[in-house]
Amino acid sequence: MKGIALHSIVPVRAESRECAGQETQILFGELCEIVESKKSKAENQSPQWYRVRLESDHQEGWVDAKMISPMKPEEYTSYSKALTNAALVSFPMTYAVSENNGQTIPLTAGTRLPNYKDGVFEVLGVRFRIDPSMVIERPLELNEQNLLQTVRFFLNVPYLWGGKNALGMDCSGFSQTIMSLFGKRLLRNASEQATQGRTISDLSKAQAGDLVFFDHEDGKISHVGIIIDAERVVHCSGRVKVEKLDSNGIINTETGEYSHHFVKIKRY
Repeated sequence: MKGIALHSIVPVRAESRECAGQETQILFGELCEIVESKKSKAENQSPQWYRVRLESDHQEGWVDAKMISPMKPEEYTSYSKALTNAALVSFPMTYAVSENNGQTIPLTAGTRLPNYKDGVFEVLGVRFRIDPSMVIERPLELNEQNLLQTVRFFLNVPYLWGGKNALGMDCSGFSQTIMSLFGKRLLRNASEQATQGRTISDLSKAQAGDLVFFDHEDGKISHVGIIIDAERVVHCSGRVKVEKLDSNGIINTETGEYSHHFVKIKRY
């Protein structure tokens, strides 16, 4: 069974418990497959939890069943087609207003807007109005100027494990969200993103928009950032920030020491 998130952000947890750790998030309008459901002991109750698999990056986890709306097959088919060329929210946070009931819903960067035209988009027959200046109708060209213009709005967003929105992001949630604005579809975690793209042999050949991966001296990839140029990287560690980069790794702005150790560069 297919489902859709109709809330701004839906936390996806490691277990079917409210206090379980957050693995990732589902943004408004994202699709998922419901692969399992859990009910309470009372037989006549609706499911309390769904185990879902996100269509965007195939991540799995548990969500509160009240936060996912199951879809009829014909709804899924029509909506899935509409997502193919959807516009994107490009700023960290904006708002959409339902034409049905006038309610306002906050939307974060990377949220896809199907059937968008002139400040209006439509989800399952409901029309929403949104500020056109907060929307891009087609992916941005990936170059240093556009990258700098984009990431400056995300500076100082705090670190949040499993987050991928302007109120909290982890390192791979940040790279996934930013790169989506340039039309690049990345997997969710740093170690998974490192399996995509083409390897660049060394930093001197890197370009703006290449992803650079790091470890903590154990050989396992645990961190990712986006290269601005051969000497700077933007990444989320404590907060989103720009720091110096060389062939050994990231140099912490405050201490002058290496905080993350260089592993490899990938181009998408």
